[in-house]
Amino acid sequence: MTMTISRLYNSHAEARRVVQDLEAAGIDHGDISIIVSNADNAYDEKTKTFPDRDLDGRDDRSEAAAGGATIGAAGVGTAGLLAGLGMLAIPGIGPIVAAGWLASTLAGAAAGGVTGGIIGALTQAGAKDDEAEVYAESLRRGGALVSVRTDDDKTARAQQIMDRSAVAVSDRAAAYRKGGWKKYDPAAKPMTRDEVLRERSLYTR
Repeated sequence: MTMTISRLYNSHAEARRVVQDLEAAGIDHGDISIIVSNADNAYDEKTKTFPDRDLDGRDDRSEAAAGGATIGAAGVGTAGLLAGLGMLAIPGIGPIVAAGWLASTLAGAAAGGVTGGIIGALTQAGAKDDEAEVYAESLRRGGALVSVRTDDDKTARAQQIMDRSAVAVSDRAAAYRKGGWKKYDPAAKPMTRDEVLRERSLYTR
């Protein structure tokens, strides 16, 4: 039986690492999807890379040049599924970078072709309603989501890999609600780069 496993991550770097580990474990990249916020402008559409790998809000290429070092292609995620990353703009979330089978569903949400917008797209992909609300809000706040379609024989391995650095959805929902959040609002103003960096700092210290 095929099932969908989704996990939430604090940063694009963690999500990309999970995707690479899933592929290395033999899970076909056609069965993996990744969605990451690009409100921090970390993804460069021209070079198809994330030059801010250390998540300090500054372009690593400039930092490397200032320090007399160079940045190579290693670790920027240009192989397998990650080579197909593309940009989308989702109402209420802002710019995201996505690849895989879920990306096409999100494209429909961005164009208004999926009932319920991103929540509809996520529930259509197998997320429960309450989880979809947290996933969407986390993306708005700079988070990342990895989803895998897997058969029984690969489910345990996929879960093991995905759980290593995943966010506990119930904990994140509780943290959001403590700050006054109730549910994802598609009419909300997308966060700025500085707001996203501040939000990430709450969970990545």
